[in-house]
Amino acid sequence: MTEGLSGFFSQHLRELRNRVLVSFLAILVATLIAYAFSEQLVRFLMVPLITGHPTLAKLVYTNLTEAFVSYMKVSLLVGLIAGFPVCCYELWMFIAPGLHRHERRLAQTVVFWATALFAGGVVFAYWVVLPRTLAFLLSFADEQLEPLLRLDAYLTFVARTSMAFGLAFEVPFLMVMVAKAGIVSKGYFARQRKYFYLAILVLAFLLTAGDILSAILLAVPLFGLYEAGILISRLFKGKLKAEG
Repeated sequence: MTEGLSGFFSQHLRELRNRVLVSFLAILVATLIAYAFSEQLVRFLMVPLITGHPTLAKLVYTNLTEAFVSYMKVSLLVGLIAGFPVCCYELWMFIAPGLHRHERRLAQTVVFWATALFAGGVVFAYWVVLPRTLAFLLSFADEQLEPLLRLDAYLTFVARTSMAFGLAFEVPFLMVMVAKAGIVSKGYFARQRKYFYLAILVLAFLLTAGDILSAILLAVPLFGLYEAGILISRLFKGKLKAEG
């Protein structure tokens, strides 16, 4: 009995190790490929800057290793994004045999909507928020103030803002999951709206590291997403009652 359990766990540990190794290799290969196109990637990330301030089309670096490290960071970020589907697949193949059919469908739905909302937040940040935020922040430049943006600082700002919006756009998804699980009562989110609105303002301020304009641009769509989450939660509640 003990030997059987030991063999069972050893087999699963080997499978887990192999799947983690495949995921790591996928991220590594994607990172190396991304590094080959790192200059093009940086130019792509500079599009919001050029859109927000057309006269500012160059970045500077003040440390000998800054450009190399920045390119590596961008390549690793792209590698993580590109390797994410492989990681999800390997995780799915590891846990799927132990799930029931309806649990598999639910897991697929969860992964799809979580990924779609995160991607939507990143796209919104890249095309809408960043150009306007950069235009405002660079509007203080004049004859006495010349903006000299460092490469690493700019890329960090873009990545941080994109990640903040990507995570923030998960709000309605989380609300629906909580409602569907029956953790909160019917109408809870509507009754507690003012407190959640205040929490959204604080969260937006923290996620944007105190940048007022970015915080406002993050809070406004979050208010809309919160209301959408309330509506969808009600629909799910109604669906569950009908099925019951």
